[in-house]
Amino acid sequence: MKTMTKSELIARLAERNPRLVARDADEAVATMLDAMTEALATGQRIEIRGFGSFALSYRPPRVGRNPKSGDRVQVPAKHVPHFKAGKELRERVDGHDSAAPPKGGQGDDADT
Repeated sequence: MKTMTKSELIARLAERNPRLVARDADEAVATMLDAMTEALATGQRIEIRGFGSFALSYRPPRVGRNPKSGDRVQVPAKHVPHFKAGKELRERVDGHDSAAPPKGGQGDDADT
């Protein structure tokens, strides 16, 4: 499975929008990610229709174990970001949308 990096996202944004130079695309992506990070850091929920939502989940304090020594360790409470995919994204990833690439190489003429 291939991973899309931030620089690849910036390059694709610049490629799809010829009026944007790479520096402007970089600034647009950085601004969006900064705004999302700030919203989550202040406890806000982010909802992008058709894509999904980001929210914080609370993890209560607990007692864990050090895997090396087996000692009990206090793990403090924390908030962690949680992403829930929207219906449209789930359907595209699952292959129900005609714009989505075929799963498992079906329809790929490279192996014939």
